[in-house]
Amino acid sequence: MESLSDVASFSTKLQNTLIQYHSIEEDKWRVAKKMKDVTVWRKPSEEFSGYLYKAQGVMDDVVNSVIDHIRPGPWRLDWDRLMTSLDILEHFEENCCVMRYTTAGQLLNIISPREFVDFSYTVGYEEGLLSCGVSLDWSETRPEFVRGYNYPCGWFCVPVKDNPSQSLLTGYIQTDLRGMIPQSAVDTAMASTLTNFYGDLRKALRKA
Repeated sequence: MESLSDVASFSTKLQNTLIQYHSIEEDKWRVAKKMKDVTVWRKPSEEFSGYLYKAQGVMDDVVNSVIDHIRPGPWRLDWDRLMTSLDILEHFEENCCVMRYTTAGQLLNIISPREFVDFSYTVGYEEGLLSCGVSLDWSETRPEFVRGYNYPCGWFCVPVKDNPSQSLLTGYIQTDLRGMIPQSAVDTAMASTLTNFYGDLRKALRKA
């Protein structure tokens, strides 16, 4: 992992990678899970041996509110059932930080709790926002957690054209959970995690 000595160029590279994912042609994706108000697709990742997942659904709130609930901050822990802790390790500017977070066990603890250390960056995109992140090789580890790794991932949020009080939220996630886990368990967990994420976020936005 390259050094964060040049945060601006690191941020730009991450942003450009996400925009590249956002322009992948539709026929390259296969549906992994489809529900009434969210669809999850996947394709083989070019970063590691797992999958790049894409999720999309409409949110009944404005862009800023949706992204404020997703990016690192106090709201995320309130509603995201998978996340058990979140700490900001370094702040570069208001929209840019390094965070450490932990996740709960999944699939009856076939997947044990994980820890991630991610660089997070939020920037304007078209009429909305992009909140993106990537894991860092952070030297400090905690023995009670397996350290997972997020390859470039992020959330595009733009106003719905005919109704700006609603937002179209599109996410790209490629997580290497590491440890000894069957790939089929990872695939099941990822698709369910993303559909749950949309459902939990909708509930949180209704309360906000």
